[in-house]
Amino acid sequence: MAIPAIYDLYSNIILEALSVSKIKLNKCRRDFMIEIFMLYLSIPSRINFLQLGRYSRFGEQRFRRQSEQGFDFFSFNKALSMPWIGKRNAIAFDPSFIHKSGKHTPGIGYFWSGCAGRALRGIEILGLSVIDADTRLSFHLEAVQTPSPNCLHDNDLSLIDWYAAVIKKQIKLILSITKYVVADAYFSKKNFVEKIIGCSLHLISKLRNDADLQYLSNKPKTGKRGRPEKYGGKIDFKKLNPEHFKQVVNHKGITAYSGIVYSKALERNILLVVEFFQLKEKTIYRLLFSTDTEQEPIDVIDIYHTRFQIEFGFRDAKQFAGLENSQARSGNKLNFHFNTALTTVNIAKIMQLNNPQTRENSFSMTTYKVLFHNTLLLSRFLRLFAINPNSIKNRQHVNELLNFGTMAA
Repeated sequence: MAIPAIYDLYSNIILEALSVSKIKLNKCRRDFMIEIFMLYLSIPSRINFLQLGRYSRFGEQRFRRQSEQGFDFFSFNKALSMPWIGKRNAIAFDPSFIHKSGKHTPGIGYFWSGCAGRALRGIEILGLSVIDADTRLSFHLEAVQTPSPNCLHDNDLSLIDWYAAVIKKQIKLILSITKYVVADAYFSKKNFVEKIIGCSLHLISKLRNDADLQYLSNKPKTGKRGRPEKYGGKIDFKKLNPEHFKQVVNHKGITAYSGIVYSKALERNILLVVEFFQLKEKTIYRLLFSTDTEQEPIDVIDIYHTRFQIEFGFRDAKQFAGLENSQARSGNKLNFHFNTALTTVNIAKIMQLNNPQTRENSFSMTTYKVLFHNTLLLSRFLRLFAINPNSIKNRQHVNELLNFGTMAA
């Protein structure tokens, strides 16, 4: 693939997403957005304003000014991803800890770090992604920085309240994609579930293994005075009642049973899916649930299993797109940087999917970082030495240099 072909494919992806999302930009801003994603894909080391100025024909002040302006990343990423998302989809959301130091960074405080297993000083973002249970694809939609614990306390808000408010803010765009959101067990709390259902959404999540769940009574009415019995006793997950639970048919070798039960903690009926696994000759179980009691149980399993793909987006953005590299102290600049880094991973995925030769390959962010770095460097040489990269004599050598260091297909 010659240099113009690479940049043409990349530019067409950006311009088509801007057109579909109907984001109104002037020419200066549009050219900047095309350039900024290319630079995030090309710079091999830390990505900050100084580095952007070094690798661009413009100075770093241009990037500082432009990053202060807002951009509708949710609509843009929706336009990027929806052609590749099927019907069995959901919105996955998860907080991610970002290492950050300094006393004047907005939102800095102590947040939970899953990698460290404890709270660390830094900042946190809540990432929203759309996932496809059939293809197991995940595309970033938007990242929103979490206010500091002191700020939340001063406004009488909990973390759960804040997370729910982020979803409510984008409810129209979310409902245009799906009616399901999926999250880990931390979010299986009554106040959060009520806020999600209040937004006309349904939550798919996981319960604690010691959750207090009860069978729904199926005894016929006796005709006597008083309300009929509503519940039929507490559920023993090691001895499920076959009258209430049916086996979930699947082709993945998963042993699972589903039924509609009552959750005391959530104070509502839920669709429960109990998965059984063998671990070191011991049978363990996992409790998945959906607030939509009419949903297909296999969809609950597949969507929850696909939820973890959002973590790979955070990983690739941290390792290859400079998610933790920003040295800005402005909330707007930080928000722009976080979303640009995560959107860069989206663009690399779309480039792979658009190429029939690489569509079935496992996604590697390393390949696209090396490819774009080689392209940027080689295009600079070709321009300075006035070499035509598309001539019959040079085409083969240019393609060899472009793919130097990329992973084998």
